[in-house]
Amino acid sequence: MTITAMTSKEVTQKVINKEPLFILDVRNESDFQDWKIEGGNFEYLNIPYFELLDGVEEIMDRLPTDKDILVVCAKEGSSIMIADMLSEVGLNVSYLSGGMKVWSEHLEPVKVGDLRDGGEIYQFVRIGKGCLSYMVVSNGEAAIIDSTRMTDIYLDFAESIGAKITHVFDTHLHADHISGGRVIAEKTNATYWLPPKDATEVLFEYEPLEGGNDVTIGHTKINIHALYSPGHTIGSTSFVVDEMYLLSGDILFIDSIGRPDLAGLAQDWVADLRESLYKRYRELSEDLIVLPAHFMIMDELNENGSVSEKLGTLFSRNHGLNIDDENEFRKLVTENLPPQPNAYQEIRETNMGKINPDTEKQREMEIGPNRCAVR
Repeated sequence: MTITAMTSKEVTQKVINKEPLFILDVRNESDFQDWKIEGGNFEYLNIPYFELLDGVEEIMDRLPTDKDILVVCAKEGSSIMIADMLSEVGLNVSYLSGGMKVWSEHLEPVKVGDLRDGGEIYQFVRIGKGCLSYMVVSNGEAAIIDSTRMTDIYLDFAESIGAKITHVFDTHLHADHISGGRVIAEKTNATYWLPPKDATEVLFEYEPLEGGNDVTIGHTKINIHALYSPGHTIGSTSFVVDEMYLLSGDILFIDSIGRPDLAGLAQDWVADLRESLYKRYRELSEDLIVLPAHFMIMDELNENGSVSEKLGTLFSRNHGLNIDDENEFRKLVTENLPPQPNAYQEIRETNMGKINPDTEKQREMEIGPNRCAVR
């Protein structure tokens, strides 16, 4: 039998299409429990590769004969070795090309919808991390919002559709992933926007992103609503694009709300978070389509792989938007917090321009799941 490489893009399509897949994950149990490839119809077996060095015969009765089998490890090498062993005993198997390292970096561009004057908005789904970034395109110009550090994907995509990147935004100073905003702005001579309340310690120039700013991309207007505060930060800012889409950053997600603790000020910022969600968002049109900066679970993906929902629907279904008692709300957002993201303080300092880790170090800093929401 032969073994084949399965790319992150191919696995992503299986996630989106809800196809069955059996994953043999040969990383350590703690790594597997912390973070794995998730899919609605995926099954898993976690056996550390060093337990299989003497042979795979003992696990053969635990592997299916009627499903695709994908062997997964951290960087690819161990999965190739185990896939070879399975192939020698008669199984058709694949290994994940590049391992979880590449899975963490894969971005899937998905068209969210059209704008009124011929423009379009695209969502870049970082399937392995739950990060969502955006490109607004209108009349040959593009704006990028909440980009990841994999900047070439945005640059290549803009070039492929004939758009010039003129503006780059971050809705807040990210603590869970390294922003590519500054690098994209430098490479394209675009204007880089950052909320000034988040930028008091940054070591580079930026345009202050404040309430009342209107930024025009081609024929499309992006209205900046200074809806403080926290997915993570005091400066968190929301955008309304073309009076159709609400880019909510890390304040509001489809199935949850943002955590206010990643600068150590959860108790101070709970009131800001509540005011943003319960007062300022209530003043917006319920027909706006919410486009968050993260998703938490694969169930939040739409049929085409995008993540979005009408604001009015979230007001009726999202538990975090339906807690009348302020003390109960405070308890929810200060006592139901997942572990803080790996290396979040180093990530914040990188996004401030205080440190400049090399690519491999940046990968290490970002490894692991997205942990931006209140549970």
